[in-house]
Amino acid sequence: MTTTAVSPDVVADLAAEDLAPGRAVTLLQRVLMPRGADPRKVRALYLDEVRSEKVHVASRSTGHLSAGDEVSFATYFNAFPAGYWRRWTSLTSVTLQLRISGTCRIDVYRSKGNGDVLHALGTTVEGQGRTVELDLDLTPFVEGGWYWFDVTADDDTIIEDAGWYADREPLRPGRLAVGICTFNRPVDCVAALQTVASDPVLDAELAAVVVADQGNLKVCDEASFPEVADQLGDRLHLVEQGNLGGSGGFARAMHETLTTTDATHLVFLDDDVQLEADSLHRALTFARFTDEPTLVGGQMLTLQDRSVLHSMGESIDRRLMRWRPAPYAAAGHDFAHWSLRDARHLHRRVDVDFNGWWMCLIPREVAEHIGLPLPLFIKWDDAEYGLRAGAAGYRTVTLPGAAIWHLSWTDKDDVSDWQAYFHARNQLIVAALHSPLKRAEDIVRENVRADIRHLFRLEYSAVALHLKAYRDFLAGPQELFRQLPGVLAEVRAERARYSDGQVITERARIPLPQMGQDATEGMVHPPVAKRAIARAALQALRNNVRPVQDADGRPQVELPARDAQWFVLAQLDSASVATADGRGVTVRRRDPATFWRLARESVRLNLEIARRFPRAKQQYRDSYGDLTSAENWVSVFQA
Repeated sequence: MTTTAVSPDVVADLAAEDLAPGRAVTLLQRVLMPRGADPRKVRALYLDEVRSEKVHVASRSTGHLSAGDEVSFATYFNAFPAGYWRRWTSLTSVTLQLRISGTCRIDVYRSKGNGDVLHALGTTVEGQGRTVELDLDLTPFVEGGWYWFDVTADDDTIIEDAGWYADREPLRPGRLAVGICTFNRPVDCVAALQTVASDPVLDAELAAVVVADQGNLKVCDEASFPEVADQLGDRLHLVEQGNLGGSGGFARAMHETLTTTDATHLVFLDDDVQLEADSLHRALTFARFTDEPTLVGGQMLTLQDRSVLHSMGESIDRRLMRWRPAPYAAAGHDFAHWSLRDARHLHRRVDVDFNGWWMCLIPREVAEHIGLPLPLFIKWDDAEYGLRAGAAGYRTVTLPGAAIWHLSWTDKDDVSDWQAYFHARNQLIVAALHSPLKRAEDIVRENVRADIRHLFRLEYSAVALHLKAYRDFLAGPQELFRQLPGVLAEVRAERARYSDGQVITERARIPLPQMGQDATEGMVHPPVAKRAIARAALQALRNNVRPVQDADGRPQVELPARDAQWFVLAQLDSASVATADGRGVTVRRRDPATFWRLARESVRLNLEIARRFPRAKQQYRDSYGDLTSAENWVSVFQA
């Protein structure tokens, strides 16, 4: 018989003949059970068990419900992001397929972009090993929204091999290459390889795994590497090279994929992520159903608090050329506290400018058209690639339900450590290549403000690195490839010249403060009104006119990272400050001569950038082809 998709605007109870299998053709995403070792907080990403006993998980595809249990799959990994499939792919319907043993009721719900929830259809299923299919319309999801289903067990029930399917074959072929850039993380890298190699669905789609190993702790020396290498066989391409940063590692992975494999798509993965393998399948299958070649990225879940969604999508402020969360993107949502059903702000479709390279799938034809990454070492290479792809007419989508776990930025302070150089230099390079503005007044104004703020915080090393970044930007694009192999050593040496750039990790070496915590208790409240902020800034400038009382003695106070704000440190002569990850401290000492030297040079160089920016834009844009060419990259790989 012929069936049609049921409109989500109609509440229906399906007859038995409407559930007959046979329409599901292509698996879009599996319905996943949590791992046996997952704590309840992580289980919330897979199952909403609030109204049931804990579901007994027999495997990643099989769950046992006791009589009377009601379990919802309105969860991050198991709901279907219908709004994204409706907007960006050729599909007009989706099929939910389940195999049921027992007697249960299945109810399907859908949401609107504003988070309103509607019941779509429901049915009672009984039998042993019975496969049922429910067809669902994708038409009314232009603004966003999800599908999910709930199961109420009348007696003991087994759910097996559930998934969301298309009723047709994809538009595009799908052979996946996985590219991993790694530096001294052999344990993490091999764990990612094991996840990829052990997944049967992914295994059938996998053309190659390219690992660019740039460290001196080699992946091939990890104890469990031979086993995973045997699993992957000749699909594993392990290449070793000097440390060229993330851009160099990913450029190598892309080059190897394009020249030595038949992969139709390449997905970049960081080496320090934990991976849900179906995320790669979901991204690949989504890309295969798009009308035009599309970059598909994964969202970021917080590695240190695994039920928390950290990044939903990324955007670029074109005026200041700063990255930011995409409009309407949520951050910090904890699914263990608020389910998808209750989170109205997670149902609107979020459009992005780029995908972070913690997980980003790139179609082969896109890479062949727009070239390899820029030689930026780290920072901004992923954002620039997304902007470049967009300028060439290719869409970028960050797909909910496709995600990795990664250390969140709240446990990093990379705008103040050695990475400050790459933030500053590469922001200017990307602005030269992609800013719609003729001049850079807003960018340089913000640069000077940021530098003054760092100086008030006694972060002299960060400003020194910014000054190097400004000079290197002005030196022009012809220096980027030449600098690539040695730039990290230069940056680390410059940072080490300042006490705030020297991290102390040994407990015995951490200096005791002169004063207790009560000394700063009243300082940590920020000025709010404009007049109060101006007074605090003026006082900070005055403080850098008076001499320091004890330039080399014990620090006056000890501060946690969260309290190391400019309006606190600007009042002090010295402080020991915890690093953002809590693993050590840096000692910051006020030095008026250094303060004014760095401040003057920041103003001078930023005025120079503003004056020369139109010419710099032309220089960098004229060099685009050279900066992204395989020939130039190969010369660096082989150096």
